[in-house]
Amino acid sequence: MKTIAQIAAELQGYDPQALRAADVNTFLDRLVEPVRETEELGIFEALGRVVARDVVSPISVPPHDNSAMDGYALAGAQLVPGQPLTLRVVGTALAGKAWTGQVGPGDCVKIMTGAIMPAGLDTVVPQEFTTPDAGGTAVTLAADVVRTGDNRRFKGEDLMEGGVALARGEQLTPAALGLLASLGLATVTVYRRLRVAYFSTGDEILSLGEPPREGAVYDSNRYAVFGLLTRMGVEVIDMGVVRDEPALLEAAFRSAADRADAIITSGGVSVGEADHTRTMMKKLGDVAFWRIAMRPGRPMAVGRIGGVADFEEESAASAGDTSTFSYNKDSKKPSAGAVLFGLPGNPVAVMVTFLAFVRPALLRMMGSTRTAPPLLRAISTEAMRKKPGRTEYQRGTVTTAADGTLQVRTTGNQGSGVLSSMVQANGLIVLHHEQGNVAVGDAVDVMVFDGVI
Repeated sequence: MKTIAQIAAELQGYDPQALRAADVNTFLDRLVEPVRETEELGIFEALGRVVARDVVSPISVPPHDNSAMDGYALAGAQLVPGQPLTLRVVGTALAGKAWTGQVGPGDCVKIMTGAIMPAGLDTVVPQEFTTPDAGGTAVTLAADVVRTGDNRRFKGEDLMEGGVALARGEQLTPAALGLLASLGLATVTVYRRLRVAYFSTGDEILSLGEPPREGAVYDSNRYAVFGLLTRMGVEVIDMGVVRDEPALLEAAFRSAADRADAIITSGGVSVGEADHTRTMMKKLGDVAFWRIAMRPGRPMAVGRIGGVADFEEESAASAGDTSTFSYNKDSKKPSAGAVLFGLPGNPVAVMVTFLAFVRPALLRMMGSTRTAPPLLRAISTEAMRKKPGRTEYQRGTVTTAADGTLQVRTTGNQGSGVLSSMVQANGLIVLHHEQGNVAVGDAVDVMVFDGVI
């Protein structure tokens, strides 16, 4: 496990006071490690979890060649280009069991969708392209309505027996649950649920239920972060608001590190005389404090913090080393405490830094191999001022133009405290580090919110 200093030394041009947004993700990718513990879950319990070992298909899907349509199965060799074809109907093949009759030249079999293809037949003509005779004993196909092999599904067309159906590191979506069921698998091995502790810091923060007071604001970050974490499927440890007092902060950090794999805080990471949060982070762990070249956001702290039972307080204090921990049997997690993400205090900045940096890091800790947020290209319907030298994340609304192209506009006021803009937006317009002003009609990248916030 590398220290903050070791990771920093590996990054060319690393400057904690002017860190590029792209370098943040590179740094975090080297800081965090996936959990190792696994468990076996039933399919109904596994949605959103991450596959811990390759799922190998025990069967072929489909298990037989079968019909993709309701119609008539025939041997394609009988088709003659430009000519109709009349065939005798010798039986009916239903889904769920094989038709065992015999088929000769000039014969066909009426067949239902999903039914096994009778031996010797390789083509299905949809019933709407046929004309039956009065007695239903024969059908005529119009010329050139099908070609040999049409409307036939092959054995193993979806998955072959012995092939990898789901790879380790894939997150289980509703489609993936259906895929497991199609293989006859009732359970799946997944990584254990990641445990993430969160608390807000600051004397100016009010919890819900407290009366308003001058200079204080209600804690929106707690609920926004709770929602973001819940959407990810992690186990959330809500620790509420912690006052800006050294003893309370130390107890909160130690308790969080003892119980969780990761700790997220908001507030107290920028330079301020009244903030004890930075001091406590330094005391209890190996932590870096950044000024990121981005907007909104900028201040952020990352590192590792030790826990209550893990932390050997007296010996570490005397040696000046807070990086040695003992295994805590109750916490059932590695001995090096928890990964720390110290976020800024403004509501929008919290959500933006979470989406851009924390969420990909947590996905990696969950064992996922798909961590980078996808970006869409959309045409800007308005001009945007932007200075090269920092990455900007502007709240935007993506719509579809009359010609089918995606277009995007900002939500207006981009202040880091305008939380209503995150409600109005359906994505973040990502203006990259070297990018300058955006003109009407320029294409921009958008990080979409769907299923995330």
